[in-house]
Amino acid sequence: MKIGANYLGGDRCEFVVWSPIRETVNLQIETPSPRLVPMTKDSEGYWRVTVSDVSPGTRYRYQLDRDTIRPDPASQYQPEDVHGPSQVVNHDAFNWQDGNWSGVPLADLIIYELHVGTFTPEGTFEAIIPRLGELLDLGITAIELMPVSQFPGSRNWGYDGVYPYAVQASYGGPEGLKALVNACHQQGMAVVLDVVYNHFGPEGNYTRDFGPYFTSKYQTPWGSAINYDDAGSPGVRNFVVENVLYWFRDYHIDALRLDAIHAIYDLGAKHILEEMADEVAALSEAQGRQFYLIAESDLNDVRIINPKNLGGYGIDAQWSDDFHHALRTLITGDLTGYYKDFGKGADLAKALSESFVYSWDYSPNRDRYHGSYAGDRPPSQFVVCCQNHDQIGNRMLGERLSQLASLSALKLAAATVLLSPYIPMLFMGEEYGETAPFLYFISHSDPDLIEAVRQGRKSEFEEFHAVGEPPDAQSIETFKQSILDWEKRSQGHHQTLLGFYKQLISLRHEIPAIKKGDRQNQKITSDESQKLVSYHRWTDNSQILCILNFNKQPVTYHFQNSGQTWRKKLDSSDSIWMGPGSHLPDTINNSQEITLNPESCILYNC
Repeated sequence: MKIGANYLGGDRCEFVVWSPIRETVNLQIETPSPRLVPMTKDSEGYWRVTVSDVSPGTRYRYQLDRDTIRPDPASQYQPEDVHGPSQVVNHDAFNWQDGNWSGVPLADLIIYELHVGTFTPEGTFEAIIPRLGELLDLGITAIELMPVSQFPGSRNWGYDGVYPYAVQASYGGPEGLKALVNACHQQGMAVVLDVVYNHFGPEGNYTRDFGPYFTSKYQTPWGSAINYDDAGSPGVRNFVVENVLYWFRDYHIDALRLDAIHAIYDLGAKHILEEMADEVAALSEAQGRQFYLIAESDLNDVRIINPKNLGGYGIDAQWSDDFHHALRTLITGDLTGYYKDFGKGADLAKALSESFVYSWDYSPNRDRYHGSYAGDRPPSQFVVCCQNHDQIGNRMLGERLSQLASLSALKLAAATVLLSPYIPMLFMGEEYGETAPFLYFISHSDPDLIEAVRQGRKSEFEEFHAVGEPPDAQSIETFKQSILDWEKRSQGHHQTLLGFYKQLISLRHEIPAIKKGDRQNQKITSDESQKLVSYHRWTDNSQILCILNFNKQPVTYHFQNSGQTWRKKLDSSDSIWMGPGSHLPDTINNSQEITLNPESCILYNC
């Protein structure tokens, strides 16, 4: 059931709001001519009315039991921030020019995660469009936008959104997002949108005034869980499933990244994730192009992506945190917090082979067994990275990998991700070694809430033994520090690193043994004493051997050859990549020993 203000054309609009706990609900139209319109309630708790003389841009709220005035929980635009009135949007008015767009297959995604507010100095959807050409030149096939649903103020990561249907006003609102998606599709690039269905933000969250949106059965890091399986949950489930379809239908989004689904609790016979997947599959069939759901999860639970006939939920793909953690610990040596579960080359080898390091293995950090086997799922069902917004921004000083590792190590990390069989994801600026931090920032208006955030951030870092005071999340200076310095990409080693990323992505497209990502035709090994990880993959008429040296010393590798001619395709030590110089042979015809430079990677193919 569609909810919210559904503009019908001809200055007619249908208003539908779910509020089973209220005795009366009136539509309060505030502009251009104030009036109060009674609404009618059905047996499922939905109030509705169709009103004439309502044009796009009309602002409205709901009057609940004659004494409480609230914006629409399904508001599609909040031009006056989270406490102001909602606004009617005509989605048919936008001039879409992507009629021939058919999407990017899951296996061909190379994702570039960005935060709209800090990607450009302007911090808008429109300002992203001129930079798409450079992302395409890099080889990116999809941008992933951190959440854009309306949050308080103008500065936020987006996970404090309180109107899941409303596009952030300070970013450019509905028209701005559509213009960006339209431009991406015209240039052959998909758009992934990060959405949050595990909680609502703390400021401007009025959903409790309308109905049982929360349940005390489960607790999340943000308080009571969203009610997906308790009394009154059908209206909540509809609210969320309709939101999923809304982004695909009205904004032409290609895929949704579902934030932290491990904090979505549903013990009903049909999990809300399965319901989402079913509805998206039906929409994909109806529209003749594939829409995708990609879950962020730390559960290592293969049921999330298993098809329904195997007892799964049917979600298309999920992140592999284990891959990141295994790689990160080898690059930085950081073993604090949850990183203490990792640190060995064998962990990365297992992540490359099976996606999950913990597949019902004992986790010291959790002090319990964790995970399930995922080695029989296609690699294209897993998204991997060497850094993302969480792994950077949840450090006290927001340091990127470029601030924690050498140029050699940055190239090694990039090769590990981009030559893997999985869907690679880059975090904005990573490709040229951006040095600006990505800090946590907010712009709340409630002083008590601001102080609670400050104290919460401070206590969060105690587990990681961080010393000192975190930057003030409320300060505009904290936000400004996080804006990319786009000019760096054409300077010095930043330009070299950018070229290295381009080369890796080019090789990923060019070599079938990399592109196909077949688990059956691969051999992955690790040598703990040498800190080496190598993998040999093959398909039809293509083979690759990639050797990753995480040692800070040169190491020797015995290249076993059965008579083929192996050609060197990439050596991160090459002087063109500002390395010490490559001394490895361009071709190898016989078994021999080769010596790799510290923190380097080599790729041969035949």
